[in-house]
Amino acid sequence: MLSNPSQKYQSFPAIHLPDRQWPSRTLTKAPVWLSTDLRDGNQALFEPMNRERKLRLFDELVRIGFKEIEVGFPSASRTDFDIVRHLIDDKRIPDDVTPMVITQLRPDLIRETVRSVLGARRVIVHFYNAIAPAWREIVFNMEVPQIQAMVQESVRLLRELTDPHPETEWVLQYSPETFCMAELEVSLLMCNTAIEAWDAGPTRPMIINLPTTVEVSTPNVFADQIEWMHRHLSRREHLVLSVHPHNDRGTGVACAEQAMLAGADRVEGCLFGNGERSGNLDVVTLALNLYTQGISPKLDFSDISAVARIVEETTALPIHPRHPYVGDLVFTAFSGSHQDAIAKGFAAQKPDALWRVPYLPIDPHDVGRTYDSIVRVNSQSGKGGIAFLLQRDYGVVMPRRMQVEFSAVVQEHADSSETELHSAQLWALFERCYLGSHQPSPAYVYHGHRLHDTEAGLQAIVLEVTGPDGQRVSIEGQGNGPIAAAVAALGLPVRLDSYEERSMGAGADAQAMAIVEVVWPGVPGSRFGVGQHPNIVTASIQAVISAMNRFVATVSGVLLR
Repeated sequence: MLSNPSQKYQSFPAIHLPDRQWPSRTLTKAPVWLSTDLRDGNQALFEPMNRERKLRLFDELVRIGFKEIEVGFPSASRTDFDIVRHLIDDKRIPDDVTPMVITQLRPDLIRETVRSVLGARRVIVHFYNAIAPAWREIVFNMEVPQIQAMVQESVRLLRELTDPHPETEWVLQYSPETFCMAELEVSLLMCNTAIEAWDAGPTRPMIINLPTTVEVSTPNVFADQIEWMHRHLSRREHLVLSVHPHNDRGTGVACAEQAMLAGADRVEGCLFGNGERSGNLDVVTLALNLYTQGISPKLDFSDISAVARIVEETTALPIHPRHPYVGDLVFTAFSGSHQDAIAKGFAAQKPDALWRVPYLPIDPHDVGRTYDSIVRVNSQSGKGGIAFLLQRDYGVVMPRRMQVEFSAVVQEHADSSETELHSAQLWALFERCYLGSHQPSPAYVYHGHRLHDTEAGLQAIVLEVTGPDGQRVSIEGQGNGPIAAAVAALGLPVRLDSYEERSMGAGADAQAMAIVEVVWPGVPGSRFGVGQHPNIVTASIQAVISAMNRFVATVSGVLLR
């Protein structure tokens, strides 16, 4: 890379607009949307869509709610011409949807374009020509007056061709291609020339579309350009001011948002940002950005995964797993601190309250996603995510300190396997770590118990267990309850620090889960034990034995994990 790139690349400073208004404005409504997936997006595909795929995507765009759809370049493509005629002749275009066709400013192409849409109820004819200095001087070798004359003559020709067909409502869209790199005065001259030649007014609708054909400056510069044009265009009250951002700098969405603040009424783009080079504006991202600000986008993305599947199938382009709002992983947290915050957010979120779940800017349910994949576990995960999955899928509610203990078990397993862990694998680890029949080489195996009261008011227990020597024995103990009696029967120098019980479901046959925390003096830390049984007393005794087994394994140098 060059040490001084300013010697090679031109910078585009901010426009002199000392009284700019857009920075102090707030977006309050959605723009008019135009999908260019079938034209601009299609021409950027390695293998352009065939007729079947184009028609399928057209139907999906209509279902989503687009009222303006650029259907093709009929003067440059026989496939596009035939598809446009098919849509019109077979009446596949709903009355509230307007197709748009694009053409360069050549008489033969303009004539063919008009021929392709004759008979439509309403149609937008999109004229474009490049006007920036590099194109004027290098590509076309034309002066500004020559380009102005070409715009004027082309619009007049369109009027001559369309005036004899009043059964169609004709809308002219003019795009000064390369607008973002052209002098504002030249852009204004070309736009006003087209406006005057078309005689834009209440009965002659017109769209002025200002593109960032190639992104070359920061979004604030583009916003200044749009506000300047918004102020200076002739017959502004009769125009729809549109923008067509590309994404060469990765700021296409930002350019569109700021252009709307600066006076743009309409936005063009592709569903997931497909287009030449780095793509067009990503319509889904912009629309759902508005949605998260409480603004209805007037587009239906309530099943965003279904939209994504259709787009992937028709374009053969995969959607990145981290694509905003739609990627497979955008509602997934691996980081432990993120998982913990999300789990707490779900617990606190009320159905009728403002959305306040940390790390999730949108409720996944609003775009047809579920919570199933929001928290996933790998070596970067923490106790919050692990606890969330076990509670959601198995009804296990772990005390906070137990979450810390079990997360170390999961972390060790994830590190060694170097794979993501799903909730079923977490449950298998939980069983292996805590539930007696699954613990490897347990010191004590529970078989049964009998309880009775003593004359001293204590509870006595007879425990049937297989002990560390492999022999099945009956051991006895007393205490102020069944748990204390079981601890006494085992005869180990431990202290019970906490006890919790949970219901694992509803109904008379629901399983109960008991969780105990036990301390063994002289052994660092505590250990948790878990028991699961329809009878809570039995579950509690199993939990004590579970904790003992884990302590015995620790003392003998083999931690049960």
